[in-house]
Amino acid sequence: MLLIVWIAVAVLVLLVLGTLAYNVLGAAGRLGRELRALEREAAPLLAEAQATAARAAAARAERPAPTD
Repeated sequence: MLLIVWIAVAVLVLLVLGTLAYNVLGAAGRLGRELRALEREAAPLLAEAQATAARAAAARAERPAPTD
């Protein structure tokens, strides 16, 4: 009788661990997809910020340095 209880416990533990692993792997996959989508959405903003910084640096380089 005790052997049946231990087998049932082992089966339940395996079921719980399998479900937990399935959920964790699913969440990791969703997180990866969300990060890739965020990178795609942020790429134009990053390019615009870099272009603005380059224009500002060029304008700063064209101005003569103040003399005190």
